[in-house]
Amino acid sequence: MAHRKPDIVRDHWRDMTRAAQDDPDQTPEEIRERVERYWPGLTTDPGGVDYLETEVAGLPALWAVPKHSPEDRVILSVHGGGGVSGSIYTHRKMFGHLAKAAGVRALITGYHRTAYPVPVADTVTAYRGLLDQGFDAGHIALAGDSLGAGVSLAAILRARELGLPLPAALMLLSPWVDMTVGEETFDTNRATEEFFYKEVVEILAYLYLGGADPKDPLASPLHADLSGLPPIYIQAGGDETLLGEARRLAGNARAAGVDAEIEVFPGQLHTFQMAAGRSKVSDDAIGKLAQWVRPKLHLP
Repeated sequence: MAHRKPDIVRDHWRDMTRAAQDDPDQTPEEIRERVERYWPGLTTDPGGVDYLETEVAGLPALWAVPKHSPEDRVILSVHGGGGVSGSIYTHRKMFGHLAKAAGVRALITGYHRTAYPVPVADTVTAYRGLLDQGFDAGHIALAGDSLGAGVSLAAILRARELGLPLPAALMLLSPWVDMTVGEETFDTNRATEEFFYKEVVEILAYLYLGGADPKDPLASPLHADLSGLPPIYIQAGGDETLLGEARRLAGNARAAGVDAEIEVFPGQLHTFQMAAGRSKVSDDAIGKLAQWVRPKLHLP
């Protein structure tokens, strides 16, 4: 008799939903504590990567340094978590896998867990800090998952407004880029989703916006002018409800003349790359990110 292959990402989101149903009055602190406890176990340690603690914008940050990686290239990595959870520590190993696969050091940064626009401003500060340290913009790529993807994109839009040189590339994993929560995949993918149902995302969007207009282009980059941005590579899960905005973001970018591509992984859920080291599809996705970004950073 065939047995179902374990899907630790699906099980993780299913457990998150069950916990919310069992305790509908849980506080953001309780959610954060549960994520901090369980998320790191989804990813194996990549090995061969040193983590060095630092500080960016008054917040703790981590350098993930693969052995023999060049000192003049960097992937600025911004974690997700819906604005209420997630940290540099929950995402350390996932971004460590990306850094190792690409052979490029990563700076994993956090942001204050408060409403927009603070997370965007914190990420702009981190990016500006790399420029101030002497990194060439053409040697910097950004990577982010979920809200971290939206914040990464918004930070570069803000950098464009400020006249800063733009980075070489953007890698967006299951991007959450539309606070209007209006894509049809919230309905069409509801049966395959395990956590990010429309009503859940509406609550998270309300908390993140803090009263801001949901169509503000820096809160919802799906509604922004994307012209002039660097190449963008998007990965999304075929079963996740945020698939629609990932697809539309890619289309909007192409229409604005941006070199943008999207890859949809059938049967996968939100930020499935978190299972790096435990799932072949997650490892393949990380490998594709690495293969894509290396020439953008002028590496062989």
